[in-house]
Amino acid sequence: MNPSRRTFLAGSLLGGAAAVLSSASASSESTAKNRQWKCGLGLNGFMSSANHFEKNYPLWEILDYATKAGFDGIELVDGWPQGTYPNWQEKERIDSLRRLYDLYGLQIYSMQTGGGDSYASSPEARREWLKRFRGDLLLCKSLGGDFLGHWPGGGLEGNKNVDEAIKNLGASYKEAAKICADMGMFFSFEIEPPFLFNTYEHLEKILAEADHPACKTNYDPSHFDVMTGSTGNPEDMLRKLGVEHIGHVHLTDTDGTQFNGTSTHLPCGEGYCDIQASMRLLWEGGFDGWVMIDGWMIEDVYRAATKGIEAIRTAQQTLSSQ
Repeated sequence: MNPSRRTFLAGSLLGGAAAVLSSASASSESTAKNRQWKCGLGLNGFMSSANHFEKNYPLWEILDYATKAGFDGIELVDGWPQGTYPNWQEKERIDSLRRLYDLYGLQIYSMQTGGGDSYASSPEARREWLKRFRGDLLLCKSLGGDFLGHWPGGGLEGNKNVDEAIKNLGASYKEAAKICADMGMFFSFEIEPPFLFNTYEHLEKILAEADHPACKTNYDPSHFDVMTGSTGNPEDMLRKLGVEHIGHVHLTDTDGTQFNGTSTHLPCGEGYCDIQASMRLLWEGGFDGWVMIDGWMIEDVYRAATKGIEAIRTAQQTLSSQ
């Protein structure tokens, strides 16, 4: 067992012990009782619904809905609805974009980025990715974001095998985490069933290779479920991994199948997962960040968003009263 893996496993054990202690004392700790999850809405769901189901979603309509429904912020997705992200040096475009969301009282709390060059066999390609990551992080911070999202999708990218790709990704993520820490931020990455990295073991190894507190991962019940055999109990993988490694939650239900290239996403309560079990585990583990309703490839994104925020409110009311 290599040192970074030992560090990760030790951290998981300590984190698990801390979570148990936190849970045991929750009833007497006012800070735990008053914990408030921030509710996010992702533009990725609207993008996929518009592209796949040919729905029309004007941005002003989405933002108006989000405000009225009680969401706190929006997660941006590159290329939708109109063009790519501004360059981090384009101050006027950044200010204009931020003012738009400010008008609706919504925070641009994160933005999605990706790229297989983050783990390419070529050191030059990885250096270019790191340079782009720094620019994306500066942009995210200028927009008022709390953290940056990353999706390491792609093929082997010149690597001999998955283990080599994981080592390269871990090295890139370690450097990216240092950049984040210097800016008072973090990043949260997500692996999915169709990706090159698509198992619990891959996720554990990536975190161990990065070995930095500013490198977190996403919890998406649909992905965790498929990656553990489609049992309907994604919280089991979350428990095994450790809530302390979670930087962001993409909340969705699922039926254990895959649709259009990834895990099937369903509105909360319409799949076979116990969403409240996931929320309870996150609460007991001390998670206090953003919970985003992920409407990826769901035809009626507004309906999914409404059911999702209702599930968050139900969990928060129940858990904070205990």
